Amino acid sequence: MLALDAAWWLAVLRLTRRRRWRVLMSLFMEAQIAAVLSILAAHDWLDRAPKAVVVAVILWHHLGLMLVAAILLPLSLVGVCAWMARVRTRLTGIGAGQVRRTPGQEPAVPVKPNALSRREFLGATTALAPAVFTVDLTGVALPQLNQFRVRRFELPLPALPRDLDGMTIAHVSDLHVGPFTKGRVLRDLVKATNALRADLVLMTGDLIHYELADLAEGLDLVKAMPGRYGQWMIEGNHDLFEDPAEFERRVRASGVPFLRDESAVTLVRGRPVQFFGLGWQDDNSAAGVRRSGQWLRAMMRQRHPDAFPILLAHHPHAFDAASAADLPLTLSGHTHGGYLMLDPRHGVGPVLFRYWSGHYQRGNSHLIVSNGVGNGFPLRINAPAEIVHLTLRRAAT
Repeated sequence: MLALDAAWWLAVLRLTRRRRWRVLMSLFMEAQIAAVLSILAAHDWLDRAPKAVVVAVILWHHLGLMLVAAILLPLSLVGVCAWMARVRTRLTGIGAGQVRRTPGQEPAVPVKPNALSRREFLGATTALAPAVFTVDLTGVALPQLNQFRVRRFELPLPALPRDLDGMTIAHVSDLHVGPFTKGRVLRDLVKATNALRADLVLMTGDLIHYELADLAEGLDLVKAMPGRYGQWMIEGNHDLFEDPAEFERRVRASGVPFLRDESAVTLVRGRPVQFFGLGWQDDNSAAGVRRSGQWLRAMMRQRHPDAFPILLAHHPHAFDAASAADLPLTLSGHTHGGYLMLDPRHGVGPVLFRYWSGHYQRGNSHLIVSNGVGNGFPLRINAPAEIVHLTLRRAAT
């Protein structure tokens, strides 16, 4: 990142001729480089810096530099072609069709004071575009960090016992308590979840963004959303970045019901409901898919034949193994709805995942993938943050 920042800064100085633009872009690049150095020097910089600054730095280094790379490559090719043309001209002399002019023959062209030449205009536009792009995206991203919706589904399930018809679930995923998700939005999350008055509150991982220092706040939030018949949670990949064993120890010590490659049974309206919590596996890889399938089959030995089963799996690709095991309901998160989507079917989501947002069905097995209520990345396009509210219905067989 620092190398690309420095390369672009040098390119900007070559592209712009006007002093004020050079000063403006130099200030922007100095701030970006200083931010990267601050992150390297202090791991908690993201938590202490103003949110607008953090968002701008993240968007510049994830999207702005992509635009920079798209600009630098053609510029490099143009530069190489121009250099080769100059070399060929020096070797061969004046090219065909060129007319040699003697001094004084050139036509006089009036020049306006301070007027931009075409070359200066194109250079300035090219130099400023990535920074303007980043600033605009920051303006779009900031309001999103304090917004979420309640998304509702009604699922007909043939395996649902008659006594559980109408059972409700608040599915809360990917809080990412940390630099992007904190303060008022977390308080609003608790109020909105409790207002649903759900029978169960089920949480499918990524309670914290990275730092275990945020775990105490995250656990307090979980405890504040109890559910009429209880709550359960599993781990996500972000929960495990700093110290997986310490994360698990603290969660279990808090008293919050936590499942990691294990199951638990509770009574809802007098009928048993069994939860299976799958530990984190990166199921984008073939090895991860195999491991999830093996672990899920091992957990199925604990299955109670008279209990209604629900699988909690942070990665939605676990649905392949869940449907093979004839589990009626799987809840997942992780994808954030694809983050950057052109429409519900096209964008980052389907590029990275088989299942990325909403409801999927295979036979009598159903999957719900939450977009997540928090943010690990500060920008969403057509992938709004959400709490999912499920109403389960007994379907006719």
